[in-house]
Amino acid sequence: MAGEGPRAVGRVALVWDDELGSYDFGHGHPLAPVRVELTVALIRELGLIDGRRTIEVTPGSYDTDELLRLHRPDFVAAVQRVSADPSVRADWAHGLGPGDNPIFPGMHEASMDVCAASKEAARLVWEGEADHAFNPAGGLHHAMPDRAAGFCVYNDPAVAVDWLLEHGAQRVCYLDVDVHHGDGVQEMFYDERRVLTVSLHESGRYLFPGTGDVSETGGQGAEGSAANVPLHPGTTGDTWLEVFDEVITPLISSFAPDVLVTQLGCDTHATDPLAHLALTLEDFRALATRIHRLAHEAADGRWVALGGGGYQLVQVVPRAWTVFFAEMAGLPLPEDVPETWQRLATQRTGQRAPTSFRDGPVTVPDGVRERSREAAREAADALRRLVLPRHGAG
Repeated sequence: MAGEGPRAVGRVALVWDDELGSYDFGHGHPLAPVRVELTVALIRELGLIDGRRTIEVTPGSYDTDELLRLHRPDFVAAVQRVSADPSVRADWAHGLGPGDNPIFPGMHEASMDVCAASKEAARLVWEGEADHAFNPAGGLHHAMPDRAAGFCVYNDPAVAVDWLLEHGAQRVCYLDVDVHHGDGVQEMFYDERRVLTVSLHESGRYLFPGTGDVSETGGQGAEGSAANVPLHPGTTGDTWLEVFDEVITPLISSFAPDVLVTQLGCDTHATDPLAHLALTLEDFRALATRIHRLAHEAADGRWVALGGGGYQLVQVVPRAWTVFFAEMAGLPLPEDVPETWQRLATQRTGQRAPTSFRDGPVTVPDGVRERSREAAREAADALRRLVLPRHGAG
C-alpha cells in the first residue's frame, strides 16, 4: 500500500528525459515534441526545480509484458515491425500510416519511453516519493488496445492507471480535460468498477473522435464508471469552470479515489488551431488551482499529471503546463516570460514567443455563448441523473 515509508509531503516531481523528444511524427505534424521540450526549458528557466522540494526524475523501465496487459499482441508486433523497417509506409489495420499516425524509425521505443515516464510518475506518487508528479510528454489518450489513433501509439495514461491498480490502489480517478474525448482510456476501463474516467471535451458531434456522449456511463456491472461532459464549440472558461464546480468536483469527491490521474491537454485554448473551445491561460490557472485542491481533499494529495493535446507550440503549451507545474509546486509565477526563454523559443521554432503569463480577453458572439451555456447545462443535468447518484452525490 501507499505510504508504507515516510510520505514526501509537499515534494513534486517532473519526469523527463531528452529521449522523450524522440516521439516525433516528423516535420509539419501538429504533435511536435518541441512543445514539450520548451515546456521543460521554461520550468527550468523559472527556477521551479530546486532539487529538494521540486525534483527532476528520469523515467524508469517499462517492458513489453507490461504493455501487453493493455495492448493486443498483434498490434504491438505491428508497431515493432514498422518501427524497425523505415521502408514500410503504412499498416492501416493497426492505425499506422500517413495522416494522424505516420510511421517513424524507433516508433516502438519512443512510445515505450512515454509509457515508462507515466509509469514512473505513478510510482513516485504511490510509493510516497512525491505527492505530485508530472510527465509533460504523456497523455496519449486515444491509443486503443488494437490500434494507434489520434497521434497516440500506446496509451500511457492507461499504463499509469493500470500500474496503480496492480500495486494496491482500490480506486483511481482519471480526469481528462483535453479538448478531445479521452476515448482510449475510457475504452480500456469501461468495465472496471475501480476506475472512474471523467472527460470534459468538445462534443463528438463537432470534433474527433466522435465519442464521449453523456450516455456513455460505464459497462455492465460498472455503471457510473464513466462520466462525460460534451461541450459546444465556443464554450468559454466561465462556463467550463462552472460545470467543473457543479458536477465534476462533487463526483470525484464522492468517489474518493486513492489517486487522481489527470490528462492536462491545453487544446481547449481559444487560439488552438485544431479545436473550437475558448479557454484562456487565466482559465488554466483557475483549473490548476481547482485540481490541486481536489487532489488534496479527495485523494490524500496523490496527483499524477500527464500532458496531452495542445497545438499552439510556443504561444500556449509551454506557458499552460508551466502554470500547472507551478501550482503543483505551490510556487508563484512572474508576470513576464523570461527573455532568455523567449529567444530560445524563437530560435527553435521561428515563431514569436509570448512575453507575458496572461492572455487578452476572448470575444464570443452572444448567440454562440448562449448555445454553449445551454449545452453545458444539459450535460451537467444528465450527469446528475445518470452518474452522480451511483456515487452518492446529488
